[in-house]
Amino acid sequence: MGLSGLCVAHCFATALILGLLASAGGFFASPLFHETGLVLAILLGAVALGHGAVVHGFMMPAAIGSLGLGIMAGALTMDHGLQESVYTLLGVGILALGHDLNHRAGR
Repeated sequence: MGLSGLCVAHCFATALILGLLASAGGFFASPLFHETGLVLAILLGAVALGHGAVVHGFMMPAAIGSLGLGIMAGALTMDHGLQESVYTLLGVGILALGHDLNHRAGR
């Protein structure tokens, strides 16, 4: 859940940083930077959801989180831009919901 929050913060912060620091725009706006981060987030999210499903024996959080992972993976196929950002943020939000449900299942 923390990584999902960091991803959202990164997306918003990148827009702010690009507006303020044009010289950093080449690095932060690079599609490779976003694709690498998104792939890592997908892999870590899948591991965390799978672990939670095994430990808690409750599949609903993994199912919801997997929807978010799928939307995030779909964003990887899009050109870098507004549509890709919207799909990434939507996927991250749904993944965060899955992580939260996973956390609550452990109580």
